[in-house]
Amino acid sequence: MTFLDGPKVLVRQATAQDWTLEEQLVYQGRTDTFVVPRGTLTDFASVPRVFVWLVPKFGRYTAAAVLHDHLVRVERPAGRISAVDADGLFRRAMRELGVPFLLRWFMWAAVRLGSLTDRDGRPGWLRDLPAVLAVTLVALPVVALPAVAVVVGLVLFSALEFLLWPVLLVGRLLRPGDRAVNRPDPGFRT
Repeated sequence: MTFLDGPKVLVRQATAQDWTLEEQLVYQGRTDTFVVPRGTLTDFASVPRVFVWLVPKFGRYTAAAVLHDHLVRVERPAGRISAVDADGLFRRAMRELGVPFLLRWFMWAAVRLGSLTDRDGRPGWLRDLPAVLAVTLVALPVVALPAVAVVVGLVLFSALEFLLWPVLLVGRLLRPGDRAVNRPDPGFRT
């Protein structure tokens, strides 16, 4: 059970949030081999912005996150894997990549919670409920206060950007040779 070519992930930026795999990624499980083909889009770890201070979008777990994207977007809809198994394989791949115990369980619980938002991800969810609740109770005191601080900071930054944008536009009109002023982001993504 491992990534056959090692956990290397070669990508090219496709959009502001997504990347295209430049080389296939092959994971050999106990009985199945999963091939994430070249050209696959990924956002790496789908971490809400409010939590990237704890779990960046990429790291030691990147290959596992790319594999999980493929399992959820391609293999699960094709009926070749369940949401429970895709999430479990994500956790096992992170273990094989040396992701620390608590971090991989936090990330697993997050994807299990996320599966509740998808009708096809709900079957088998109750089986994992005790483990998800235990991990959530451990994580909550660690993440709650910093997450609130990050949300407040993001809201303040967004407000400041919108307040300054008209001033920057007026300054640009007074100096036509200056570079364009980019519009503020219409809303921060959490």
